[in-house]
Amino acid sequence: MHLLTVLLQAVTDLVPLAKMGAGLGAGIAAIGAGIGIGQIGRGAVEAIARQPEAVGDIRSNMIVSAALIEGVAFFAIVVCLIILFV
Repeated sequence: MHLLTVLLQAVTDLVPLAKMGAGLGAGIAAIGAGIGIGQIGRGAVEAIARQPEAVGDIRSNMIVSAALIEGVAFFAIVVCLIILFV
């Protein structure tokens, strides 16, 4: 029982650090998603400038890639918010 008491005390002491880490994690996930989607947009515009006839394929690939990045970022932010408010 003594070990369990020590572990519970350690967890209670680290709750503020976990909340701070969750807040930072949510911010980093949002910034990373913004940078990633910006890179996709830049690459798509450059590709369309080189091959204007492929605009449909490039646009659809860009939308799918941006949606995947947005999904991962949303998942990360939700996990961080769950940690923050639990």
